[in-house]
This record gives sequence, C-alpha cells and structure tokens, in this order.
Amino acid sequence: MRFEKQAVLAAMRKKAAKGQAVIVTAAGAGLIARVEDKAGADAIVVYNSGLYRMNGIASIAGNLPIGDANAIVREMGRTQILNAVKNTPVVAGIYGVDPTRDMRSFLQELAEIGYSGVINFPTVGKLSGPIRAELEQVGLGFPREVEALQTAAQLGFFTMAYCYCPEEARMLADAGVDILVSHVGLTAGGEVGVKTVAPLEAAAQKTAAILSAGLAARPDILPLCHGGPIATAQDLQYVCNNTPAVGFVAASSIERLPVEGSVADTVQALRAVRLPGAAG
Repeated sequence: MRFEKQAVLAAMRKKAAKGQAVIVTAAGAGLIARVEDKAGADAIVVYNSGLYRMNGIASIAGNLPIGDANAIVREMGRTQILNAVKNTPVVAGIYGVDPTRDMRSFLQELAEIGYSGVINFPTVGKLSGPIRAELEQVGLGFPREVEALQTAAQLGFFTMAYCYCPEEARMLADAGVDILVSHVGLTAGGEVGVKTVAPLEAAAQKTAAILSAGLAARPDILPLCHGGPIATAQDLQYVCNNTPAVGFVAASSIERLPVEGSVADTVQALRAVRLPGAAG
C-alpha cells in the first residue's frame, strides 16, 4: 500500500512539534521490516546495502560496482519487504545517476509495487577526489541525482536525501527535497562496522552545519541525522540536543548491531546449558 506524501510529512512534523523524535529505520530482510512496522517506525527504507549487511558484508559494499543497486531494491521490495509491512510507508534507496535506465519509468515501477518514498542511495555525494570530478564532468554527478529526486516528487513520492556537506544541503533544499539527512560516515561497531569514527561531538558539529544550511535555504525541510558514532538512543539524544535534527535514520544501528548482539548473547546462553550427570 502506498502512503500519500503530504500525510507522511504531516505525521512526521506533528511528532517533531510534540517533541518526539522522527525515527526512520532500514530493513534488509522481511523479518526486520515486520518488526519495525509493528514497533512504530515512521518510515522504513530499503537499501541495496541492507542486503549486504544482513548477509555479513560491510554496508560500504552498497557503493561498490558489485550488483545492480536499483534492481536489488526493486526486488527486495517486491519479494521481501512490502508484503511484510502494513502500517508504515516504505522508501526505496535509488541510484539516481544510473545511466542504464530511464529513471521516470523505473520510478513508476517502484510506485506500482508499493514504494511511497525515495532516498538517494547509493550516492555520488559520498565520493570525492578524481572519481567524483570525472563523474561530474560526464554528467553522472550529484546534479543528476538531484534531478532523479525531483522526478520522484513529480510522481508523488516523498523525497529524502543524504547529504555530506552544507553546499549540497542548500542544493537539495532549493530542489524541493522533503527530508534532509546529514550523513557523517559509516556506522561504527559490530563485526563489519568501521573501527574508527569522529567523536560524537565532532559528528554533531558537522550535522549542525549541514542541517543548518538546508534549513536556511528552506525552513520547512525536515532535518534528520545519520551515521558515524550516532548509533544509540543516547547518541541521538545528544545530537538532537546540539543540532537542528528532529530525528534519525537508523540502518546498521537498527538491524545489524542489534542482531549481532542478540544472536551472540543467545548462543553464549545456550552454550552454558549443562546436561544432567555430566562431569565437569
């Protein structure tokens, strides 16, 4: 079931006005999506990286040329996620610069199977240096990603956008994106998370700079945070206290890290069981 754009945004703004954080979660498997739906997530995002991380591969694999990102998200939605979710809008992570597809036709496919929103992932915003410059020069850069989000908005999707710097935050706000998500890097911790990240205080400062730039360009944009050291409720509380963020996009922190911890704890508890009469 698709959810109407204005209703989704109104519900999120109402929560924020009441002082409640907006929580958007990722789902790399149907069971995760089902639990998040019942637990009251405000939206659920399907990323190609979700498929990888729930199979024990680092989320950064979502940015590597090892699979068709758009096809993965279409098929995950069609066969695993959308049929498991009843009460929550589901968001597709789209690779907006994909030169192998007509993006409008692809987005129409996503609408037909039940996606209500889109977010720019994988994103060239994560790239820098010569590869970023070359992508920009051949028309496969960030502006093309922004155009894909605008096309999605024309088709009735609500739009979310990851952003890594204030300049792109202003560009996204000017383009009419509904929800701006400051991204401060891969989530730390667990078996396949990064080992070193910026301190939470530095991450909050970067988050504040990105979100403030977007809000200055368009005050009605919804500002959320994501990534790096922001992984727990306590981390989120600190960021919300010290930045304009009114909520959080939780990916590894909502599905990978909790699963890793719970499975490990359960295995250890089961290993502690002793058979009657056994020696030692």
